This record gives sequence, C-alpha cells and structure tokens, in this order.
Amino acid sequence: MSGRIRWGILGTGKIARKFVEGLAAVPDAELVAVGSRTRPTAEAFGDAFGVPRRHASYCELAEDRDVDAVYIATPNPLHAQNCILCLEAGKAVLCEKPFAVNARQAEAAIRTARHGGRF
Repeated sequence: MSGRIRWGILGTGKIARKFVEGLAAVPDAELVAVGSRTRPTAEAFGDAFGVPRRHASYCELAEDRDVDAVYIATPNPLHAQNCILCLEAGKAVLCEKPFAVNARQAEAAIRTARHGGRF
C-alpha cells in the first residue's frame, strides 16, 4: 500500500458508525466500501456515510480489489472467521476487540496473517 489507504468496513452496526467518524480524522484514509449480510443494509449504510462501494456479503467485500484494509465490525463470535477471510484475500485487517473468542481462533488468525505477510 502506498499513498491513501482505501478502507472497507465489514459490518454496519454501532461500532462501524463510530469507526467512520474516527476514520474521517485520518488524512491518508479513504472509506471506499462497506460489506453487510444483506444488500439493503449495505445500501443504507453507504447512503448514510457516502460509501461508494456496497457489498451484500462479507466475501464480496474481502474480494474487492479497490480495498486495501478492512475494519472488522461484526459480532464478537465472527471476528476471527472474518479476520481470516480478509487476510486470505490479501487485505490488512483492523479488528475491534476481541479479535478471537478463544486461543485456537487467535492462533489461526495470527498464523494466517503471518503466512500472508499481512498486518
């Protein structure tokens, strides 16, 4: 990554909305995509925050070539799974806490990040 970091947000809940507010204060960050479980939710979030790319699945967001890094804002039990999905797609990941609910999940996410040379 160089220049602006193009962010995607996985999930559309309260913490995702807070992340958008914080991201606006980062000069080299650009929010380019949102992923949700449904098209209407992705569209509503995109409309509310001016997000140009809206995905009706987490996998679609992970595969979006115009996204450099993904903020994981899904329910806690899904964090590790979603981190791994995005890491395997070549994205850097920032996950709200906890990024895993047990040691096995944490080890799998860390192993995937290290294997792909991702943060």
